[in-house]
Amino acid sequence: MTFELIKRTGIFIALCLMQALVLNRIHLFDCATPLLYVYFAITIPRNHPKWAVLLWCFLLGLAIDTFSNTPGVASASLTLIGAIQPYYLELFIPREATEDLVPSASELGTMKYSFYAGTLIILYCLAFFTLESFNFFNWLQWLECVGGSAALTFVLILTIESVRKK
Repeated sequence: MTFELIKRTGIFIALCLMQALVLNRIHLFDCATPLLYVYFAITIPRNHPKWAVLLWCFLLGLAIDTFSNTPGVASASLTLIGAIQPYYLELFIPREATEDLVPSASELGTMKYSFYAGTLIILYCLAFFTLESFNFFNWLQWLECVGGSAALTFVLILTIESVRKK
């Protein structure tokens, strides 16, 4: 358990620093920004207590909000994903799966993992950009930001999964 806590803390810090120092400066076509820290919430193990999932997601969102100057947007959106993730994961895992299953493309299969991760990423981007814009006057730009950021984040997460698998 201690090794798992150290590993999760390392991933937490690495994703937070990568987002704050590198990925926040990428704005493709002035609308698509990779939000890679969602990967942390997607890969929380099955046996993790639900209160711990919410706490981890809220703290990561709070750290991202602090470094990105988005007051409360990332923490609220990531806490939403943390609340949904344990229940949503149960739809994709086989009945004979172990209790300490970590969602990945090798564990769930590429198609199931892609659907699982893609849905959570789209839901996160919908919540994030809705809270960030807080109006629908320019709904076309909102839709471009949601779609572009979700696609870019999805591609990055699948790339990480393909590298991690080997």
